[in-house]
Parts: sequence; structure tokens; C-alpha cells
Amino acid sequence: MQKKLLMMLLTTTLLLTATAPIWAHHAFYAEFDNAKPLKLRGTVTKVELINPHSWFHINVKGDDGKVTAWMIEGGSPNALIRMGYTQQSLPIGTEIIVDAFQAKDGSNKACGVDLVNAADGKRLFLGGSAPGANNNSQEP
Repeated sequence: MQKKLLMMLLTTTLLLTATAPIWAHHAFYAEFDNAKPLKLRGTVTKVELINPHSWFHINVKGDDGKVTAWMIEGGSPNALIRMGYTQQSLPIGTEIIVDAFQAKDGSNKACGVDLVNAADGKRLFLGGSAPGANNNSQEP
């Protein structure tokens, strides 16, 4: 009887441990609003290739000349690498155009679909959770 109880306890512990990362990960619709699409044009100030999401920081100049910092969420570093991203893809100062969806809280944070290098027109799909971010039109 004790052996059976111990096996059940061990199995339960393993299952809970294996599913913990799933609980921590958010879905697109939990944080971002698909009714608030954005097209931002700005210069890259920082790129963070960290798990579970990459972040592209850009400065966007408004019509009034005011510069606003934005954070654009992309997919995991591994997903970006599989889609052709390299460390040389976006040097600091590169001007890019980003299609994204704004955060529900209205902050200067967005989930990116893709970005285009303004100088050469090269497109990079951001591989995240936004609709169309993986070079397809399916909903996440």
C-alpha cells in the first residue's frame, strides 16, 4: 500500500513540475489587442534575445517631432534563428517598419508580426504569438 501511495505522489509531483512552464507563459489575447494594429517606423536602440520572447526596442518619432520608446515582442530566439535572424540582422540605429498589435493597457509595448528594414526592404517575420507572425494568416 505504501509503495502504491509513493508512486502516486511521485507521478503527481512529476506532472505538476512538467506543466509549471505552461502556466507561466501568456497567450497573445491575454496581453495584446488584435483590434489595435500598429505600423511603427523607428530606429533600433536595443535587441534582447531572451527566452521566452525576444524584445526589439525602437525609438519612434511622432509628427510633432517627439521621440517615443517602444518595446516590440517577438518570438523566442530559437524561432527567430530558424526564420533567418542573425546577430547582424538589426544593428543598433537601423531604421525599421514594424507591423504589430498594441498592448491592452495602452502602453508603448506591442506584439510584433513582422518588421522591414527601411533601407533594403528585407522582411523578418517575428515568430511570436501575434496573428500572422509566423508567415501565415492563422489565428494564434
